[in-house]
Amino acid sequence: MSELTPRDIAVLEERRQAECTVLAAETSEPIAGGFMSASGVGSWTNQACGLGLAGPVDGAELDRLIAFYAGRGIEPKLEVCAFADESLLAGLAARGFVLREFEAVLARPLAPEEAFAPVHGWPQGITFARVHPSDAAQVEAYIDASTCGFRPEGAPVPEELAASVRRMLAQPRTEAFLALDGEVAVGGGSLDAGEGVAALLGTSVRPSHRGRGVQQALIALRLRAAQGRGCKVVCIHSRPGIPTERNAARLGFALVYHKVVLVRPGPGLVPSP
Repeated sequence: MSELTPRDIAVLEERRQAECTVLAAETSEPIAGGFMSASGVGSWTNQACGLGLAGPVDGAELDRLIAFYAGRGIEPKLEVCAFADESLLAGLAARGFVLREFEAVLARPLAPEEAFAPVHGWPQGITFARVHPSDAAQVEAYIDASTCGFRPEGAPVPEELAASVRRMLAQPRTEAFLALDGEVAVGGGSLDAGEGVAALLGTSVRPSHRGRGVQQALIALRLRAAQGRGCKVVCIHSRPGIPTERNAARLGFALVYHKVVLVRPGPGLVPSP
């Protein structure tokens, strides 16, 4: 897909994800070439990522990971890239980690002169705005709209989730966009830019406005933003087969590698989203 190999992209993207999670979390520690992060029970930042890409992983490091989460009452959880050293999977299996889900990482190269727009044109009646971190009302509207697909309809945004989004938006590496129907926020999505790579994150559209091209428009806007930052490649993480994957494919994304989410259940340990 470019001069970068799938493993090259994975190394860049796993590092970016680890750094982004660190910035969104309350506490983090480096481990086995990546990071483990946490923000208390119920936060999506309770995960380790980027491990095993720099070589073999020592069992003592995995014991430290287990203690990091179990000591906080949180079920140990990590994402493992397909290119991670085989010692990582062997060590996790020996310690009782089990598979929770699969994840696909899609990517596309960016050319400086390339133009981006939704395949079927910009959605009628919808405007788009970049979120300004200093505008508290806009930030809260973005949090509500961009997380609507990750919680039951009408349910409030969990404070753990809202707090992590606020921390991300305060970082200069993050750009976020709102989709507006008049003054009502109907969708949103963000971009996290690392070294040479960016990722499109946290995209949701309210049920009332799905099927109108809003998600594709949010992807196109963030591709423009990544292009403006000089990124060579952009990634999207997706569960296999969901609408995000189909919308991404229409805008030039292709599967580059898979990941697995592994957890270690235990008495009194709370799973994280």
